[in-house]
Amino acid sequence: MEPMPTIFVSHGGPNVVTDPSEARDYLRGLSDRLPRPEAIVIASAHFETDGPTVVRDPNPGMIYDFGGFAPELYEMVYPAPGHPALASRVHGLVDAAGLAPRYADERGYDHGAWTVLKLAWPDADIPVVLVSIDPKRDAAYHHALGAALAPLRDEGVLLMGSGHITHNLRALFGVMRDGMPSDPAMAEKVEAFVEWIGDAIGTGDTTALLAWRDRAPFVADNHPTDEHLMPLFFAAGAAGNGAQAEHAHASRQFGFFAWDSWIFR
Repeated sequence: MEPMPTIFVSHGGPNVVTDPSEARDYLRGLSDRLPRPEAIVIASAHFETDGPTVVRDPNPGMIYDFGGFAPELYEMVYPAPGHPALASRVHGLVDAAGLAPRYADERGYDHGAWTVLKLAWPDADIPVVLVSIDPKRDAAYHHALGAALAPLRDEGVLLMGSGHITHNLRALFGVMRDGMPSDPAMAEKVEAFVEWIGDAIGTGDTTALLAWRDRAPFVADNHPTDEHLMPLFFAAGAAGNGAQAEHAHASRQFGFFAWDSWIFR
């Protein structure tokens, strides 16, 4: 059996589930582009802890970690089961890598997890284990976290990072609130940043990729804070050196808010 691919997706707001978009269409078709997983381990940008935390909740609930959206989004559920045995295996692999993980006995699906999963696997019949990111730690840490879990790929487990390739919410909300036209200068900064990331991924230049804060263009404009890019390094680390990267999706909201996704095989 071929190892399971790993994947990074940009998840957007919770309304990605309801509002027509190219990103929604991509996420809806994601299960057709991947082998069916035995289970999914997902690192969401919205699950932040000090050091790695592994959720062993057998029945995760819902976390509506957003405000101001349509009422129907606060009624949505994603009833996929947890997988305590897999959580134990994840904990063991992360511990063996020297990253000192902890358990969370109860923790629900935040919108970085449930929106993507609901679109891609709407039957909610694949067990899911949540793993946290640490916004105070760098790309190398999250790459190592993913690498620690790479053996799970041979067991049919999909390792997924859910964040955003760009995440300047001030610029986004300004356009949404004021109805302002897209800022061409911001769009150019987004394209330069995404192109640089894509080049580093496509050429397998892990050294450059992990040094993104020092080497990529327009870092502060695209990521005022780091947390939404950390799941990319998780997915890349889980794929291992020499993985082939497919730039599986690229679309823009308001001309500059980027929704790129990569699949690593």
